[in-house]
Amino acid sequence: MPSVQANAAKIPTTGRPVLMPTSAENETFAGITYHLDGELVPVLTVEIKPSEPVYFEHHIMLWKNSSVNIGLKAMKGAFKRMMAGLQIFVTEAQGEGMIAFSRDGAGHIVPLHLKRGQEVHVREHQFLAASRHVEYTFERVKGVANMLLGGTGFFIDKFHCAEGEGILWLHGYGNVFEKTLAEHEQIEVEPGGWLYKDASVRMETNIQRVSSGLFGGMNFITNRFTGPGRVGIQSMYLHMPSTE
Repeated sequence: MPSVQANAAKIPTTGRPVLMPTSAENETFAGITYHLDGELVPVLTVEIKPSEPVYFEHHIMLWKNSSVNIGLKAMKGAFKRMMAGLQIFVTEAQGEGMIAFSRDGAGHIVPLHLKRGQEVHVREHQFLAASRHVEYTFERVKGVANMLLGGTGFFIDKFHCAEGEGILWLHGYGNVFEKTLAEHEQIEVEPGGWLYKDASVRMETNIQRVSSGLFGGMNFITNRFTGPGRVGIQSMYLHMPSTE
């Protein structure tokens, strides 16, 4: 079976976004082997090793071998996260054996293989799991960029591999497509439609006033992404409430 990342590497720099692979068997990266199964509500199964723990969002574990132990992993910047109303601990799987994850919702699990020094920005609430070398921080977005969320702000999760390589698994709603932008190339996405972007991709809000003359008008809002880098797009538009 072709590698998930080998298939993703075929995504062109021009043309329409391409559907990301929806399944994987014995996919291995950074010393970790995982599997993706199912269609409507997919399942991620990770083969845990003593040297390679995996941390994950609370309440998403589906099943595990009894040899896999569950504990808590403290996040960096705990005080800052607490003041922002975000969790300061995540759940961690350690030991040796298999553990499976599934979010309670139809969608698409996307694995991102991160090399040392690589950083990815992700919509809040869509992180699924990550390997130990993937550091997890966040940034609050304010102002007009979040006007669809009532102006109170929302968070972008930032995942960075400072040491070694790692895997980041995300859950997208609907199906997930990826567009690789060339330098200065742009794409505009419905504000609830983007899932992730490379740190090299610039995001800004584009507001266009659509008028019908005597009958008034409306604002047409998109997020504009400028390359170089990847943008992940989910086909089920999602507008999460703010955590404030």
